[in-house]
Amino acid sequence: MTDGRMNAGSRMNQTPMTHDAASSTHAFPARSQTDTSARVRLALYVAAAVAGAAVLAVAATYAPAARAADRKADSYPDHPIRLVVPFPPGGGNDTLGRLVAQRLSTTLGQTVVVENRAGALGNLGTEQVARAKPDGYTLTLGFVANFAMTPSLSKAGYDPNKDFAPISMVAQGYQILVVNPQLPVKSVSELVALAKAKPGELNYASGGNGSPLHLVAELFKMQTGTDIQHVPYKGSAPAASAVISGETQMVFGGVVSTLPFVPTGRLRALAVTSPTRIAAAPDVPTLNELGYPGIEASSWYGLFAPAGTPPAIVARLNQEMVKLAKDPDYREQLNKQGQEAMSSTPDELARYVRSESEKWGRVIKTANIKAD
Repeated sequence: MTDGRMNAGSRMNQTPMTHDAASSTHAFPARSQTDTSARVRLALYVAAAVAGAAVLAVAATYAPAARAADRKADSYPDHPIRLVVPFPPGGGNDTLGRLVAQRLSTTLGQTVVVENRAGALGNLGTEQVARAKPDGYTLTLGFVANFAMTPSLSKAGYDPNKDFAPISMVAQGYQILVVNPQLPVKSVSELVALAKAKPGELNYASGGNGSPLHLVAELFKMQTGTDIQHVPYKGSAPAASAVISGETQMVFGGVVSTLPFVPTGRLRALAVTSPTRIAAAPDVPTLNELGYPGIEASSWYGLFAPAGTPPAIVARLNQEMVKLAKDPDYREQLNKQGQEAMSSTPDELARYVRSESEKWGRVIKTANIKAD
């Protein structure tokens, strides 16, 4: 052959083996470069074959599991779904949760059972869902309080931004700033002026320490530079009643608990916390249009599953919520509760939760609010 390396190797292979009788030691000829290269190539081929076999083995192991997961997603739901409402029966959260469960039962073709798991400002039921099996059969109706407020107020057993798979926004409501009609103010500017003239003498009601009504009022104080005292009550309805009776002077109340008393003159509405005027009270201006920006606040709700829920199941539930938000009858029922039907993509809801958590976390820290 004409290859110089091979010729050199041939000559090396022709070197005779020598034998030393005294030492009985054998001297072997050196391997050729060509022989070494061939051995290296063979080793590489063997390694590649072993690696390929390992990949195939892994694929063979996980392929059935992946196919099984796909089949479960395709057949979802094949048994009842549990919707955890982390607040007591009878309140606004419960009413909305039961309406959503009823509608989803019809559209999904499976019963959606509401389970009330109240306690610890909503933390108890929310944590239960965070630890549930992520198979799409345990969901929760998340609320602004337990997803964006209470985690900054107390040590929650869950992270709203990491322990859940967001599905869709559900609804959104706003607060109305109302005052007792005996208070000598007919506008927000007059209220602010009176509060500044009498620091610490006015008081406001709320639905409880750390509640949305509490934090909205604290945000109002921060943005207007006023000193108004907080008087907590056990719920939004008792808070509204306290203003009607004159126990307190003002409240950022829910539409259902306050608006019916405005036409009768038992409460005076000054502003709403929405970005634009709301259909339930078209004559009431927003704080933003009155020259008090940054006091937008909503009582929002979202549908969530435990983190790790299959994307196909999340997509299916999102699709149903998007359709539901467009249903005229469903929208009308929410309007009667002072809420607006909403929907979103999972990513939009995730971003909104992060934004709201940061916003209310700042208010809680600045106002030095502590959980009861």
